[in-house]
Amino acid sequence: MRLGFLGTGWIGRHRMQAMIKTGTIEAVAFADPSDEMAAEAAQLAPKAERVEGLDTLLARNLDGIVIATPSALHAEQSIQALEAGIAVFCQKPLGRSAAEVQAVVDAAKKADRLLGLDLSYRHTEGMRRIRELLQAGELGRVSAVDLMFHNAYGPGKSWFFDPAQSGGGCVIDLGVHLVDLSLWALDFPEVADVQARLLAKGQPLGPGQCEDYAVATITLADGRVISLACSWNLPAGRDAIIGASFYGEGQGAALRNVNGSFFDFVAERYRGTAAETLASPPDDWGGRAAADWARRLAAGERFSGEAERFVDVAHVLDRIYGL
Repeated sequence: MRLGFLGTGWIGRHRMQAMIKTGTIEAVAFADPSDEMAAEAAQLAPKAERVEGLDTLLARNLDGIVIATPSALHAEQSIQALEAGIAVFCQKPLGRSAAEVQAVVDAAKKADRLLGLDLSYRHTEGMRRIRELLQAGELGRVSAVDLMFHNAYGPGKSWFFDPAQSGGGCVIDLGVHLVDLSLWALDFPEVADVQARLLAKGQPLGPGQCEDYAVATITLADGRVISLACSWNLPAGRDAIIGASFYGEGQGAALRNVNGSFFDFVAERYRGTAAETLASPPDDWGGRAAADWARRLAAGERFSGEAERFVDVAHVLDRIYGL
């Protein structure tokens, strides 16, 4: 498969490398305004051509494109590529609102092209194992889910702090993973109610601000409850606190990061006060979503109804933001 890469910062290059390793794709062209980032990309794909931008990429007879640009551009660029008949793998968020996400999914469906989104935490071995337990009903009826993603650092680029460009703060940056993990693990149940509180520098969120701390309660139609919290720049004594816990009938399962790591996770199954390890480091999961999309594209897959679930997650995010 002939792929183009739009944006070759750290994430864009990492996903490029993961796809190349599958042996199913050829990186034929890439675009990035930074000479430094472009030089790094050229080392990964020395035969790929550096081009000026999206229009030039789309003229290179591509089968697919990987988009790793600022959030405000994701929906428009994805739609442009899909309307050109090119499959898309995009960084999250796919759009800044459910309306934008729906427009991208509609474009993918109309073009009948594979649409992928980098919801990478689904692909940790720990979450795979936990979802298997849930799908098999081994935890019984899961009545409560608790999730958190606290990042001791804030984003390094200024556009993250402009809601017009980013779509929001820590919720759309980190909370999107929490909402997706909970709904995906539970097979996307109907959401009845969403309540949230958003803060910026310890105060209620004001106009033009991006939240740096958020808590939300998602009540499902059958009465079950999902609670989540996320933040930027939390003085947590470590780089990050990340966790997803699922509590059933006398049993539970949880994914948590190890020693503040963004990359190392352990998953455990609980029976009362006893714990059983399901998965532990090392686990090279970061590029699996990208590699999976590349393999599916090479296998000839086109539009999948799974993409509709991106809209379900975006609707919950909208409700957290009070939209």
